[in-house]
Amino acid sequence: MEIIDLNHVALHVKDVELSAAFYREKVGLPDMPRPDFPFPGAWFRIGVNQELHLIAGRELAVVADKRGTHFALQVDSIQEAWDLMEERGLEPYSRQTRPDGAFQFYVDDPDGHVIEFCQINHLDG
Repeated sequence: MEIIDLNHVALHVKDVELSAAFYREKVGLPDMPRPDFPFPGAWFRIGVNQELHLIAGRELAVVADKRGTHFALQVDSIQEAWDLMEERGLEPYSRQTRPDGAFQFYVDDPDGHVIEFCQINHLDG
Protein backbone atom coordinates (compact mmCIF):
# COMPACT_ATOMS: atom_id res chain seq x y z
CA MET A 1 0.00 0.00 0.00
CA GLU A 2 1.19 3.50 -0.84
CA ILE A 3 -0.22 6.52 0.98
CA ILE A 4 -0.92 9.07 -1.73
CA ASP A 5 -1.92 12.23 0.11
CA LEU A 6 -3.88 13.65 3.02
CA ASN A 7 -7.48 13.78 1.80
CA HIS A 8 -9.30 15.67 4.54
CA VAL A 9 -9.44 16.82 8.14
CA ALA A 10 -12.77 16.33 9.93
CA LEU A 11 -13.83 18.49 12.86
CA HIS A 12 -16.74 17.70 15.16
CA VAL A 13 -18.50 21.03 15.77
CA LYS A 14 -21.35 22.21 17.96
CA ASP A 15 -22.97 24.62 15.49
CA VAL A 16 -22.37 23.84 11.80
CA GLU A 17 -23.70 27.18 10.56
CA LEU A 18 -21.49 29.17 12.95
CA SER A 19 -18.41 27.08 12.14
CA ALA A 20 -19.11 27.13 8.40
CA ALA A 21 -19.38 30.92 8.47
CA PHE A 22 -16.07 31.09 10.37
CA TYR A 23 -14.17 28.91 7.88
CA ARG A 24 -15.80 30.61 4.89
CA GLU A 25 -15.66 34.26 5.99
CA LYS A 26 -12.80 34.46 8.49
CA VAL A 27 -10.37 31.83 7.19
CA GLY A 28 -11.41 32.20 3.55
CA LEU A 29 -11.95 28.56 2.56
CA PRO A 30 -14.26 27.96 -0.42
CA ASP A 31 -17.34 25.78 0.03
CA MET A 32 -17.49 22.51 -1.86
CA PRO A 33 -20.32 20.05 -2.55
CA ARG A 34 -21.09 17.59 0.24
CA PRO A 35 -22.78 14.22 -0.21
CA ASP A 36 -26.29 13.92 1.18
CA PHE A 37 -25.33 12.40 4.53
CA PRO A 38 -28.15 11.86 7.07
CA PHE A 39 -26.53 14.33 9.49
CA PRO A 40 -25.65 18.04 9.20
CA GLY A 41 -22.22 19.17 8.08
CA ALA A 42 -20.28 21.29 5.61
CA TRP A 43 -17.25 20.73 3.38
CA PHE A 44 -14.54 23.18 2.34
CA ARG A 45 -11.64 23.03 -0.09
CA ILE A 46 -8.11 23.46 1.30
CA GLY A 47 -5.64 24.15 -1.50
CA VAL A 48 -5.82 21.79 -4.47
CA ASN A 49 -6.35 18.31 -3.04
CA GLN A 50 -7.29 18.62 0.64
CA GLU A 51 -10.63 19.22 2.29
CA LEU A 52 -12.04 20.30 5.64
CA HIS A 53 -15.18 18.44 6.76
CA LEU A 54 -17.33 19.88 9.53
CA ILE A 55 -19.58 17.37 11.27
CA ALA A 56 -22.44 18.48 13.54
CA GLY A 57 -23.30 17.13 16.95
CA ARG A 58 -20.31 17.90 19.18
CA GLU A 59 -21.36 17.99 22.82
CA LEU A 60 -18.07 17.41 24.64
CA ALA A 61 -15.39 20.04 25.13
CA VAL A 62 -12.67 20.32 22.47
CA VAL A 63 -9.20 19.51 23.73
CA ALA A 64 -6.77 21.33 21.44
CA ASP A 65 -3.48 23.15 21.83
CA LYS A 66 -0.81 24.51 19.54
CA ARG A 67 1.55 21.80 20.83
CA GLY A 68 -1.16 19.17 20.72
CA THR A 69 -4.17 18.65 18.51
CA HIS A 70 -4.27 21.20 15.70
CA PHE A 71 -4.03 21.41 11.92
CA ALA A 72 -1.91 23.73 9.79
CA LEU A 73 -2.68 25.75 6.68
CA GLN A 74 0.36 26.67 4.60
CA VAL A 75 0.29 30.25 3.29
CA ASP A 76 2.55 32.18 0.94
CA SER A 77 2.96 35.15 3.31
CA ILE A 78 2.71 34.88 7.08
CA GLN A 79 2.46 38.67 7.39
CA GLU A 80 -0.47 38.88 4.96
CA ALA A 81 -2.19 36.00 6.77
CA TRP A 82 -1.69 37.68 10.17
CA ASP A 83 -2.99 41.01 8.87
CA LEU A 84 -6.00 39.36 7.23
CA MET A 85 -6.94 37.47 10.39
CA GLU A 86 -6.81 40.74 12.36
CA GLU A 87 -8.83 42.58 9.67
CA ARG A 88 -11.46 39.85 9.91
CA GLY A 89 -11.78 40.30 13.67
CA LEU A 90 -9.72 37.34 14.88
CA GLU A 91 -6.97 37.40 17.47
CA PRO A 92 -3.94 35.53 16.11
CA TYR A 93 -1.38 34.46 18.71
CA SER A 94 2.03 32.87 19.27
CA ARG A 95 3.73 34.28 16.21
CA GLN A 96 7.12 32.62 16.02
CA THR A 97 9.82 31.13 13.84
CA ARG A 98 10.34 27.39 14.09
CA PRO A 99 13.86 25.98 14.43
CA ASP A 100 13.72 25.01 10.72
CA GLY A 101 13.03 28.63 9.71
CA ALA A 102 9.29 28.32 9.03
CA PHE A 103 7.06 31.13 10.29
CA GLN A 104 3.87 30.30 12.15
CA PHE A 105 1.00 31.61 14.24
CA TYR A 106 -2.34 30.30 15.48
CA VAL A 107 -6.05 31.15 15.70
CA ASP A 108 -8.90 29.31 17.41
CA ASP A 109 -12.19 28.48 15.73
CA PRO A 110 -15.57 28.93 17.49
CA ASP A 111 -15.34 25.46 19.07
CA GLY A 112 -11.75 25.88 20.27
CA HIS A 113 -10.06 23.88 17.49
CA VAL A 114 -6.56 25.31 16.91
CA ILE A 115 -5.54 26.32 13.40
CA GLU A 116 -1.88 26.98 12.60
CA PHE A 117 -0.92 29.21 9.72
CA CYS A 118 2.60 28.55 8.46
CA GLN A 119 4.95 29.87 5.81
CA ILE A 120 7.59 27.35 4.86
CA ASN A 121 10.96 28.80 3.86
CA HIS A 122 12.90 26.34 1.78
CA LEU A 123 16.60 27.08 1.97
CA ASP A 124 17.54 24.99 -1.06
CA GLY A 125 20.06 27.53 -2.26
